[in-house]
Amino acid sequence: MNIGDKIPEILGLDAEGKEVKSSDFAGKPLIIYFYPKDNTPGCTAEACSIRDDYSKLTEKGYTVIGISKDPVASHLKFAEKYSLPFILLSDPTTEVNQAFGVWQKKKMAGREYMGTVRTTFITDADHTVTHIISKVNTKAAGQQLLDIIG
Repeated sequence: MNIGDKIPEILGLDAEGKEVKSSDFAGKPLIIYFYPKDNTPGCTAEACSIRDDYSKLTEKGYTVIGISKDPVASHLKFAEKYSLPFILLSDPTTEVNQAFGVWQKKKMAGREYMGTVRTTFITDADHTVTHIISKVNTKAAGQQLLDIIG
């Protein structure tokens, strides 16, 4: 996925296990952030930072969506535990991760594996990618977004 590309139609599964589509948000600019795993330090810091700036982001007209391959039940607990007001979608097959190009080979402790590379996409109201944040500041993710969208 690059700047100028249209995002895919399928975005993942919501809290009820229903498929969510980009057309469900017709005419709304989106902030879609991909993160590796619920309840890990970096992912929790990122989610809480976005939560803390959520009202400023929505005042600018954006809908915020977090996506990981964690199951719906994990997202529900994560959102409840940290009072996350935005949508968390599950991508258990990594199909959406792959469509956005964030499912990549990673290395940790000398081991190689496939995983989600933390990345945030900002779209306009037509769902064309306007910005991509590949170096997410997890502790200040909300402010990082506000600095970009103005």
